[in-house]
Amino acid sequence: MNDEELIRRIIDRDGTAMTYIVEKYSRLLWKVASGVLYSKGSESDAEECIADVYVYLWERPNAFDHTKGSLKSWLCMTVRCKAIDRYRVLSRNNAISIDTVAEAAIDGVEAAFLNNETINELNLYLEQLEDVEREIFLRRYVDCQKPKAIAKSFGVSVKHINNSLYRTKQKLKEKLKGEQL
Repeated sequence: MNDEELIRRIIDRDGTAMTYIVEKYSRLLWKVASGVLYSKGSESDAEECIADVYVYLWERPNAFDHTKGSLKSWLCMTVRCKAIDRYRVLSRNNAISIDTVAEAAIDGVEAAFLNNETINELNLYLEQLEDVEREIFLRRYVDCQKPKAIAKSFGVSVKHINNSLYRTKQKLKEKLKGEQL
């Protein structure tokens, strides 16, 4: 069953489609949510984020746009954003730590397994960025803002924001390769 068919079935309120999605993606979503929440949250916090994503999909299946990516990617990004929001709530001063920034910046589940040395290196890298680059990076990968919203707030084009994000990620990849973290 492809993504479009699954969404069509959810729109038609077919519970078996939702059951299929839950069975297929729960493990992956658990890794993503617990990776963001590992230092602040509990298992129930991760479970709550995952449940929120499933409810969101059930209530608003049209929020997923198959032309922008796969259902798997959409679910992962949505649960990551929910987990980051939950992390903020769990933090006393509602400030997100640089550790979470580092995790959010490294596309994927392996971020949950970063050691302290790697996180320290990422912190140093982010501190070395120009203020504008760092702000764009944080808004996109921590606050989950869309490039269009970031571009509007900076008064620049979306292409400018996407180019900045691309360059920053490339520099980060090169730094990680060069130091073999």
